[in-house]
Amino acid sequence: MGGANGDAAEKQEEEGRRKFAVLLCAEDSEYMQKSYGGYFKVFVRLLGEEGETWHVYRAAHGELPTADEADAYDGFVITGSCNDAEGDDPWIQGLVVFLKALDVKKKKVLGVCFGHQSIVDLIVEGVRSALDLIVGGVTSALLIDVNAQAETESRSRNTFSFPLAAENCVVLILSRALGGKTGRAKKGWDIGVTCIHPSRTIIDMQSPLDIPSHLPVIEFHRDEVWQLPPQAEVLAWSDKTGIEMFRYEDHILGIQGHPEYNKDIFLHLVDRLLQRNLIQTCHAEKAKRSIDTHELDREAWKRLCKGFLKGNLSW
Repeated sequence: MGGANGDAAEKQEEEGRRKFAVLLCAEDSEYMQKSYGGYFKVFVRLLGEEGETWHVYRAAHGELPTADEADAYDGFVITGSCNDAEGDDPWIQGLVVFLKALDVKKKKVLGVCFGHQSIVDLIVEGVRSALDLIVGGVTSALLIDVNAQAETESRSRNTFSFPLAAENCVVLILSRALGGKTGRAKKGWDIGVTCIHPSRTIIDMQSPLDIPSHLPVIEFHRDEVWQLPPQAEVLAWSDKTGIEMFRYEDHILGIQGHPEYNKDIFLHLVDRLLQRNLIQTCHAEKAKRSIDTHELDREAWKRLCKGFLKGNLSW
């Protein structure tokens, strides 16, 4: 039955679900749209569960939740981007202010790559009023109801074109937002499968998650976190990158690598970088060999990311 009663019942049902938002910081390529439905759906497949509602805000278009909308979410995921996390683009500045507000609200925030970097610069001074000024309205959102798979989509008036989705990392945005320091990786591009080493905090305190002591992950970045913000803790490192994962208190987690990527997505991105002469052929071949010689443990990453985002981890 439709009409006002049907709309009210649908709204009440949605309000009873847990809600999460993906802040999309890059454009989807035609291949990603055709093969996976875009990066948003890649993240929902990794993190979503039946009975949840997931929204996407196209942060690179200036779309962010309003203050009231942000209160309704149980957690946020920030995706990768080809942009510089230290950039002064209006949408990046707005995102950093929004992340500061989420920190004040103690909202769960998971930053992957570009988002990991951005969190480090967060300074919480005066962010409550800044949230209302910067994110007073949202232009559009795409909704996925994991249970009903209902979708609605609208487009922003502003258009940005980012041909590569992973040149820089969300973890840098998290780092930036919290007051840390980020910049170009001192050892250059990190492309391929890297074995990271989780700290004792992860291995011992999260023993029910069965996280291995050596955890392969796909890396795709040329920026990195140089210095963590105060009170943040390094949770993992690798031979090439000193801060592969960090936490800030109990509500923010940054990951330098890409647990959401599979082999196909990775090879697609490597080919795009090569076609645009952003990397040399020898680097592309080395990166492709790494994914053939290392077995990804995406299930371990799924347990870790979902455990954090859904509040099942205890530090």
